[in-house]
Amino acid sequence: MVFSISGNALYFSRNPIPFTRNISTENWIDSTSYFKHLGIYAYRSDILRKINAISPGKLEKAESLEQLRWIENDFKIKIVETDVDTIGIDIPQDLERIKGY
Repeated sequence: MVFSISGNALYFSRNPIPFTRNISTENWIDSTSYFKHLGIYAYRSDILRKINAISPGKLEKAESLEQLRWIENDFKIKIVETDVDTIGIDIPQDLERIKGY
């Protein structure tokens, strides 16, 4: 993910972003900062109703990331940096994998 200097999400991707031009991919990690997205969301009920009423847009369909629907429709997502790492649970098999962790 990438974010603005004021801490608002600009874009989420399933691929590394930003793309670092003129540097080989092996050296990307040394050329800029990359951030992993850990999503914990809090909504006001009125905003949640608005978001749910919006159809998925081109960005969300391309990446299969619902956060892009919000950004594409001018909703702000505030981000906070953390040093905590997590294990992603996206499908039932992920849940089974971490039992007893």
